[in-house]
Amino acid sequence: MEWFNRVDATYRTDLRELNDLNFARFDARLDQRVAASEAKIEQRITALEAKIEQRITALDARVDQRVTAIEFEQRMAQLESRMNTGFAELRAELLRWMFIYWGGSVVTTVGLVLLVLSAVRA
Repeated sequence: MEWFNRVDATYRTDLRELNDLNFARFDARLDQRVAASEAKIEQRITALEAKIEQRITALDARVDQRVTAIEFEQRMAQLESRMNTGFAELRAELLRWMFIYWGGSVVTTVGLVLLVLSAVRA
């Protein structure tokens, strides 16, 4: 009976050592796989951050382009407004000078007609 107990204790010890060894190998593999998974996740996060940064840069460029276009449109609208004002002033001045010239022509023509009529009567 004592021999069975010693054999049983030996088997238990061997089994415990085998289980400890297997657990250590399993733990090492698990650590290795966790580290590999963490590396993959870190790589994907880095790639995602780079892609986000690229898109933000592209968006900034588009916003800057649109702001520049809006500023250009505003400048063009101001220029158009100033040109319209200038053309209106020019038109008013030309119209005034046209009436002055027309009035002078009418007075001269009337004067010449009166002069010719008075010469004919005399």
